[in-house]
Amino acid sequence: MFLYGVVILLIAAVSPFVWRKGVQWVYGRSIYTPSTVPANQVAIVFGAAIYENGRLSSVLRDRMETAVTLYQDGNVQKILVSGDNRFEEYDEPGAMMAYAIQHGVSPDDIQPDYGGRRTYDTCYRAREIFQLETAVLVTQQFHLPRALFTCQRLGIDAVGVAADLRPYRDARWYEIRETVATAAALWDTIRHLPAPVLGDPIPIN
Repeated sequence: MFLYGVVILLIAAVSPFVWRKGVQWVYGRSIYTPSTVPANQVAIVFGAAIYENGRLSSVLRDRMETAVTLYQDGNVQKILVSGDNRFEEYDEPGAMMAYAIQHGVSPDDIQPDYGGRRTYDTCYRAREIFQLETAVLVTQQFHLPRALFTCQRLGIDAVGVAADLRPYRDARWYEIRETVATAAALWDTIRHLPAPVLGDPIPIN
């Protein structure tokens, strides 16, 4: 009985790592560079930390810079910026919009999503609220496999562009977190529960 329990614990401990590697292998084939990605109407940029006065973290700044490049090169026509805005003084989508406009993106071509608190929320709302069927996902390489898995499971035919423009100080921590989050993403998409924040449809034409 003791040995049986040990085996179960070992399987439980190893399974998230195996699942993460599998998702990386499958969805790694859908990751491109800005110069090789197939053209699409909309890029979805996933939120990340911002600091005082709306200053973007290096991770988020690289995501926005990559999205702006896609827009300026004509590979996307619109940018959906999705992030956390649950507190009045913390506004990721607003900071992302401001950055894009400062770097030449027309305000008419940016759509904020203030309910993107998690990757699952962003993908769910992109399909249900913004009614996207295809998209280019813009985030870092460590995050893209989970983002692609989640969006595709929720009905968006997505490809990804890696926004890795520099080494990241917390890269090891990001990999550990992604192992747990990728396992959670499987559970989220199996339950297929709605996002915490919904609303009226806002189709991106």
